Amino acid sequence: MAEVARQEAIIAAPVADLWAVLVDFAKYPTWARDLKQVEVLERDDEGRGLEVLYRAAAMGRSTTYVLRYDYADAPNRLPWRLVRGDIMRRLDGAYTLSPVAGDPSKTDVVYELEVELVIPLPGFVKHRAEHKIMHTALRELKTFAEG
Repeated sequence: MAEVARQEAIIAAPVADLWAVLVDFAKYPTWARDLKQVEVLERDDEGRGLEVLYRAAAMGRSTTYVLRYDYADAPNRLPWRLVRGDIMRRLDGAYTLSPVAGDPSKTDVVYELEVELVIPLPGFVKHRAEHKIMHTALRELKTFAEG
């Protein structure tokens, strides 16, 4: 059974700037080091990526997966669901962006992730991997957005 992991960070960039970074999928490999390839497979009527293919380094090997994005709560929330993946059954999550009270030049970013692998891992290994994925993603997003 999958559990939702959650991490939060304050990033010194307004919501609109972070949103622009998060939906520019083609640029992900320039700031997210574990991503080796990103390709938008399907776009909505506004040109936004609906289905996106990723090839990433994971646990000492390469993994490929496709995520489907939902823009219903744009630009405050960017959720996704796994369409297909080679080593996972579930890789669902969301970025939630909220301006920091009193300082709209900063954004509170909440990253939620639910991972379920094809091969079950002991809980402590899974939690460590989720923490590393989320911590790295938020740190790299922060570095890129503030840079």
